[in-house]
Amino acid sequence: MTDTTNNIVLVAPRQRWWAVGLAVISLLVLSAVTVAVIIPAQTFARADNPFRDEVEPAPFARIPASTESVNDRVVYNDLPDDVDVYETDGDFFFVTVSAPDQSVLSWLIGQTEEVVDPLTPEGKFGNLTPTQNRQISLQQMRTATQEAQYVALLAAGYEPTIERGEVVVEEVLCLVPSIGSPDCEERFPADEQLDPADTILEVAGVPVSTLDELSAELDGLAPGDTVDLKIRRPEVGELDVTVELSASPDEPDRTLIGFRPFDTATVALPFDVSIDSGAIGGPSAGLAFTLALIDELTVGELTGGRNVAVTGTIDLEGNVGPIGGLKQKVSAVKQHGVEVFLIPASQFELGDPAPDEEPGSVCRWECLNEVAGGDVVLVPVANLGEALEALRLLGGDPLVPVGQEPA
Repeated sequence: MTDTTNNIVLVAPRQRWWAVGLAVISLLVLSAVTVAVIIPAQTFARADNPFRDEVEPAPFARIPASTESVNDRVVYNDLPDDVDVYETDGDFFFVTVSAPDQSVLSWLIGQTEEVVDPLTPEGKFGNLTPTQNRQISLQQMRTATQEAQYVALLAAGYEPTIERGEVVVEEVLCLVPSIGSPDCEERFPADEQLDPADTILEVAGVPVSTLDELSAELDGLAPGDTVDLKIRRPEVGELDVTVELSASPDEPDRTLIGFRPFDTATVALPFDVSIDSGAIGGPSAGLAFTLALIDELTVGELTGGRNVAVTGTIDLEGNVGPIGGLKQKVSAVKQHGVEVFLIPASQFELGDPAPDEEPGSVCRWECLNEVAGGDVVLVPVANLGEALEALRLLGGDPLVPVGQEPA
């Protein structure tokens, strides 16, 4: 009620209780949100482990990240007078995803989002440690830029050459697979001494800088023999280890250490061009790098003046390979406002998930178009030739290699 004698407003007891109640409710809601931000998602979140047929705690989530111009990352230095670099109105964009820690709050929000995939530690890192995973991811990016430079300059009319690189372990091979499981029952004996991302520097005291030199030093040795290696391990330094050699499962007369190496070949270019990949890892920007280089080194506009997003690995023959996190990348492209997205055609020929994808997270054609929502045109391509033709059909100029006249 109101006492107007002294102009003082008095709140009735019932109104005071309502105010206290609302304050308490607000405090409880704020406390709940604070707790939900602090508590890690693995308390409640679950996902399939890609290496075991089990549902396990999922502390991470794969989400859309960025869509960035490749053209802004291409660097040319001291070009010869006969090499021209052309300005382009449209850019090629590469696309990334991330897999950060998630809280209970972010997990709850992600329950309603198609493009948020909870991940177990194995779903994010595989069978590797975070350090090994990061080193391998960066090596994949270095390889992708090298292959992109080779394929691009070859297509543009230049004559790059390939030189062998260091011997870097990608994975120690599986000797005895697990029955009914993607995991491995037993790996080659070298697994006891070698880790992914190790670089082999010497064999029996002899320096080796390429796979060919490594193979030459193993020539004449037999399965069961041991050999001393000097290796360089990330964040550890140089180590001396002794490994037991094995017979090749496919060629019993051939002796090997038992690991799959990275393709660390380097490209010798006729002029100085590089791609600044920064701290970004993985091989999925290979096709994007290739197209951006071709566009800047040849006349015309491959993009037709528009921005084009691209994802997919590329090998030295120009084939485009599948990648992980495709639906997250479609979402990132949509959010960035790019209307055309070239994606790997082989993504839709796989019976199994693409690399880095858990079985339950695979998103095929209908699903991807649903994520695109009519705002992004998805164009599957199998190789560089198909990518160039797709761009032409979308209004871009045809490729005219250096030294040739337009048709």
